[in-house]
Amino acid sequence: MATLQTIRSKGTALVLILGLALFAFIAEELVRALSSSQNASRQVIGEVYGDNVNYQEFNDLYDEYENAVKLTGNNKNLSEAQTTQLRDQVWNDFVSQKIIEHEAKALGLTVTDAEVQNIINTGSSPLLRQTPFINEQTNMFDVNILKDFLARYEEIVNNPDYPENVKEVQTQYYNYWKFIEKQVRQEALMQKYQTLLTACLLSNPVSAKAAFEARNNESTALVAALPYTLVKDTDVEPTDEEVKQKYDEMKKQYPDMFDMQQEARSIKYIVVPVRASEADKEALREELAEYAQALKDNENVANIVREARSVIAYNGMPVSRRALPGDIAALVDTLAPGTVTSPSINLAENTMNVVKFIGKVQMPDSVEYQVISVPGADEKAAKTADSILVALNAGTPIDTIAKQQNQAATAQWITSAQVDNATLRDEDRKFVETLFSTPAGTNTKLDINDGKLIIRIINRRNFIDKYNVAIIKRAIDFSEKTHNDVWNKFSSFLAANPTQTDIEANAEKEGYNVLTSEYITSNDHYVANIRSTTDALRWIFSNKVGAVSELYEAGNANDQLLVVMLTDIHKKGMRDIKDKNLNMILTQEVVKDKKAAQLMEQMQNAKSMADMAKIAGSVQDTISHITFAAPVFVQKIASSEPALSGAVSAAKQGEFVNGVKGEGAVYAFSVLAKNKLEGKFDLKQEEAQQAATYSRSLGGLMQTLARKAKIVDNRYKFYQ
Repeated sequence: MATLQTIRSKGTALVLILGLALFAFIAEELVRALSSSQNASRQVIGEVYGDNVNYQEFNDLYDEYENAVKLTGNNKNLSEAQTTQLRDQVWNDFVSQKIIEHEAKALGLTVTDAEVQNIINTGSSPLLRQTPFINEQTNMFDVNILKDFLARYEEIVNNPDYPENVKEVQTQYYNYWKFIEKQVRQEALMQKYQTLLTACLLSNPVSAKAAFEARNNESTALVAALPYTLVKDTDVEPTDEEVKQKYDEMKKQYPDMFDMQQEARSIKYIVVPVRASEADKEALREELAEYAQALKDNENVANIVREARSVIAYNGMPVSRRALPGDIAALVDTLAPGTVTSPSINLAENTMNVVKFIGKVQMPDSVEYQVISVPGADEKAAKTADSILVALNAGTPIDTIAKQQNQAATAQWITSAQVDNATLRDEDRKFVETLFSTPAGTNTKLDINDGKLIIRIINRRNFIDKYNVAIIKRAIDFSEKTHNDVWNKFSSFLAANPTQTDIEANAEKEGYNVLTSEYITSNDHYVANIRSTTDALRWIFSNKVGAVSELYEAGNANDQLLVVMLTDIHKKGMRDIKDKNLNMILTQEVVKDKKAAQLMEQMQNAKSMADMAKIAGSVQDTISHITFAAPVFVQKIASSEPALSGAVSAAKQGEFVNGVKGEGAVYAFSVLAKNKLEGKFDLKQEEAQQAATYSRSLGGLMQTLARKAKIVDNRYKFYQ
């Protein structure tokens, strides 16, 4: 009882304690859930149809593409530009596929496993010809080779006796095949969708006949033009109300022009290049002068060139003139063998050069050869190689000996272009030197680290001058001190001018130019085409109008300093009339309308071309081959005029028409002649042409579908 009494007396406190504990538990779960949600949102790289695209999902897809490119292109390291281009391709392909899948689902279109297998069995997809499963006889995809590979793959990866590097290579090819297989399925769905749409685009006898006549009925007309330049802009200044009316008119007429698919930004910016100072150039000159002396004193030319960090390697072999840099190619014929030049500057390349000209020789540009390899460095291998060489010199065909050695000895060509300036190992260099220096019809033996090579030189063609020249070529880079000096000066200017107004007012006095860039979008890779500006791009999309950025290092190796000022935000959706660029277009259209009205008033009483000739500023010309199918180009106005084509085609021979408003002038004309081109109307052929024309118009369909997909691209937040 005493215990119960104690509980009753402390009841309120206990309830409070339990309530707090329960609240803490709920709050902890809420915070955890909120944190998880925030982490998930940070991983959203974009949206398609309102569905989030996860960063990891996209990155995995990019890895598939990258591995495919590396495998098929034999390129292990992609450059920054190649990576950026490939990432764009992956994103565009991904979005396109999502759009097609969305549309196909609505239509009930699918691609079955059986259909994919049939495409693979028949080899009908061009994608399959990009795989390594090609029959050498037919040069076509062979499904049996694929099946053999897949069977071997399972055997290899599950067998512990196979080395890991073999399994790794096999897995790379297996993953590449799975990538192609997926691409084949996507391609098949796309083709089904396009086939369905194309089947809906049919011509009919009426439109076919009209198209034929539009091409074949020609007119010749005497045309008079009153160019818009006859009216001063100051005489037709538009009012705000007129611009608003034009906005409402054109918004209905050209909706795509007014619909912003992505939010965009306008900026002003200053970019300051960092260039090597005279002190930097002198320091490099002194350094290269030491290497020049070393080239004179030392025979180990390759080591000196390497130590000098030349951008052009030296492998000790003569090279053709076309392999030399332009400035060096123009110089070598003026140098005597053994000459070492003093450091000189190439202003066009921004480089400093030292050249040692060793000599010039006549060598073939291409060599045809056969080779038999004898593995091993022991005495047995040496005897085998010697016996092969003796047999060859005695007249035994090399193909016969090669078969005895279970080798092909296929004849092949090597050209100067393949080896000029290549980085070669010692063994490779000896092999190449042997090929280019051995006379045709000669058999020779070459010792290499892991065996012997028996080489037969079949043919040598196109003897040219080749130059043995060592080149030290270095970029004239700025020093850290120079960079700091430019940084400090620019930074001081920005500190003294913290606002956009201050910067614009004082930049020119300090030698800085304020530049403008309009309509930057989040999927732009660079700000104002300046490399390494990802941080600046992120800043642009996370700040308000009027903000001034920090000072960024940008360009190649931080050779440019950048500050950005955000001047306008263009929201996604219908562009506002206050949009500067749009307002300028609208204003120009209103000005053109008002000029046209004035000029039409001047010609309204004209009854003939003679009357038109009396109007001041009138320009006349005879134009032939005018058809309804194509806009006429008025040479004297330098303007393409669709309205004039339509008006002339509709008029009768001898008829005078005035008051045609064009793009560059207001026109009057008199039809001099009507002519029908030779050619018989073929309904089936014309309908086929019309259908093909309609099909080509499908190219713009993806843009329309993309607008419906409400695509959001936030890749700039994730990638440099």
